[in-house]
Amino acid sequence: MQLSVVVPTLDGREQLARTLDALAGHVPAVEVVVVNGPSTDGTTGMVRERDDVDVLVEVADRTVTAARNAGIEQTTGDAVALVDQGLAVTDEWYDSLVEGLTDADVVSGPVHERLRGGMTTEAVESDALAGREITYFNGGNVAFSRPALDALDGFDEYLEIGSARDGAHRLANLDYAVTWQSGMGVARQVGADGGGPTSEPGWKYRSLAYRLVKNYGVRPRVAARMVAHAGRDALDSLRDVARGDGTPSNWLTTGRDVLSGLAVGSKDGLWARLLDRSPRRNPYGRSARSDRAVAVYDRR
Repeated sequence: MQLSVVVPTLDGREQLARTLDALAGHVPAVEVVVVNGPSTDGTTGMVRERDDVDVLVEVADRTVTAARNAGIEQTTGDAVALVDQGLAVTDEWYDSLVEGLTDADVVSGPVHERLRGGMTTEAVESDALAGREITYFNGGNVAFSRPALDALDGFDEYLEIGSARDGAHRLANLDYAVTWQSGMGVARQVGADGGGPTSEPGWKYRSLAYRLVKNYGVRPRVAARMVAHAGRDALDSLRDVARGDGTPSNWLTTGRDVLSGLAVGSKDGLWARLLDRSPRRNPYGRSARSDRAVAVYDRR
């Protein structure tokens, strides 16, 4: 199996270096594609000085979704992995990835968070909706077979957050199997992040409504799920107000953002469902545009 690894990065030179060092130390014969941009911390120079990066793609778009698609476009392997900056693959990562892809089309694993008082580890998350069994994957630590990735057409670039969860719903609709390998772990250093956007309430609920309506249409269970999510968050916020950790005005402002996000996401999700009526449900995917890359440095 020829593996390609895509590493998106944004103003994370030191974090990226740790990720690349770990890949070089633990993964044999791998094609590495770094997608940078638009960074202002000297990342380009650092990457071009390394001999373990095959392709450097410079992009102008700041979203990790577009960066992932831009990197996927440059890969040649029959399997493609995504690893976020600041995450270091472990000794068992590659072997677990290979084992997972022998039985499934997509394999993901946990992120081990190194904290000062110890370590936390993610667990597999699954769901069921409209007769589909969905296994979620971590967009910063996942590997796809080429047929599954091509069927998905990459990630939906409408989504600034939640594109991996959207991908899990679409994989279930396409009948591609997602598996979880505990050995396919990556470690995150304290204080490191993947360079993704912050999840603020408006976009969180816009993303939720968009992907649910796009993938399942307008139906009572979809509306009930959105209301349940919003209700739980509203109650948690009210508890914060009661404890003095929040103010009524902030609670009302957040509520307005949530309602606005649900309305806009539902409208845009319905439009996206009309734009792409195929099972992949991805009108803003990898094939939708060809102008992501500002420059490509290819050493292959």
